[in-house]
Amino acid sequence: MATSAKTKPTVFIIFGGTGDLNHRKITPALYNLFLDGWLPAEFAIIGTGRTELTDEQFRNNLLQGINQFSRKGKAEKAKWKEFSEHITYQISNIKEAKAYAEFAQRIHHYQQEWQLEPCIVYYLAVSPGFFPVIAENIAKSKLAGTLATTRIVIEKPFGRDLASARQLNTLLGSIFEESQIYRIDHYLGKETVQNILAFRFANALFEHIWNRNYIDHVQISVSEQLGVESRGDFYETAGALRDMVQNHLFQLLCLVAMEPPVSYHADEVRNRKVDVLNALRTIRPDEVSQVAVRGQYGAGWIEGKKAIGYHQEEDVAANSAQLTFAALKLFIDNWRWQGVPFYLRTGKRLSETDSVITIQFKPVPHQSFPPEATTNWQPNRLIINIQPCMGIRMQFQAKRPGLEMALHPVEMQFSYDDFEKAGAPTEGTPEAYETLLLDITRGDSTLFMRADQVEAAWQVLMPIIEAWEATPAADFPNYEAGTRGPVEADALIAKDGHSWMV
Repeated sequence: MATSAKTKPTVFIIFGGTGDLNHRKITPALYNLFLDGWLPAEFAIIGTGRTELTDEQFRNNLLQGINQFSRKGKAEKAKWKEFSEHITYQISNIKEAKAYAEFAQRIHHYQQEWQLEPCIVYYLAVSPGFFPVIAENIAKSKLAGTLATTRIVIEKPFGRDLASARQLNTLLGSIFEESQIYRIDHYLGKETVQNILAFRFANALFEHIWNRNYIDHVQISVSEQLGVESRGDFYETAGALRDMVQNHLFQLLCLVAMEPPVSYHADEVRNRKVDVLNALRTIRPDEVSQVAVRGQYGAGWIEGKKAIGYHQEEDVAANSAQLTFAALKLFIDNWRWQGVPFYLRTGKRLSETDSVITIQFKPVPHQSFPPEATTNWQPNRLIINIQPCMGIRMQFQAKRPGLEMALHPVEMQFSYDDFEKAGAPTEGTPEAYETLLLDITRGDSTLFMRADQVEAAWQVLMPIIEAWEATPAADFPNYEAGTRGPVEADALIAKDGHSWMV
């Protein structure tokens, strides 16, 4: 498909070009954008790494990734040939000035060839320890470019605490303008996550009940059956709180709780998100045990298969106290949400893989039906499924067919499959990285975190991080693989009369 909304000529310089992220996500996303006509005729992809590869070897490695991970399936020979002609490889040591001089030469080459000023995207698909090194070398080599044409993309985790996040923000801010910095969280590129904004602010139906007067509580759960797999080395320095809560879950929290933006302008939307984080109630050190639960998985069974414990994972210390599960109870101190608890929960090696937001409404003020009519009574709930199923469900009460008055919970449901069934124009659901990469080339930062948002998120979590680091858990592992997590997480929500929906 050809589209008229093409981007400017663009050079993508991918640091960590031989790494897993580029193999699985970045290049397959760029290839899909190319197939759908979203990339301009003039674009270049420069992968860089220390591995000695020819351009052809690098292209073949990327082709394997596309064939395995692209939502469009295996690449057609003719289309791949056309796309691959835009790909080159540069053997580089990112700590040396020589590498950046070569980047400058390649950029100049494309400027001359295209007779246009291209957009330059520096994508840092590398370990966080290299973020400062690359940024400083870009500055020393005078490659930071202009405000309108240069972007730097930073993958999470953005810092590992408030102090390191501030330090990285200060460094990047001394080299780039804030509008050039794209702190990427792939969750914000997911279709259903973006649909939260559309659902809330494009429909009048729910806005007047989207507050403390009608909503009892909110649950945000991101559970995974997978363990840390080959990421043990990374996970030992991160853990569930840093890897998931500080970014993914807090992003979902902001979308659910934010005030209506005046416009869909990037900073207006991000301002409203920061307002939510700034309104989160400060957690005192003596309150941590009452509002936060941590866990680590041990050996167990998942779908009939034996699953090893965290301590047996590759590159994990045998006595590690790192957490693979976290559950929090938070409050937002503002007019809309005062007194409404927000329960957040995430973990690895749980019984299922699911990302779900559940908004539970308060009960009716007066129950007029006889007891025998309400034996199956359930609260009204709005359920937003993010993955693996994508859709929105509304649970409410209806009369069961028959001669007697008997109420039964029923659902109204929207799913993304409905678009195709209804014959609505659709090209298939894009991967999150497709959406985000296209926004980067367009210069649209709406779906990306701003410096103050990152720091506000860390600010909320620091009392928990400090308390848990000061007193490492003595009972790890405290839940078996294939279960719903530690029993303390059930107790956290049960003491308020609730239970986890997933």
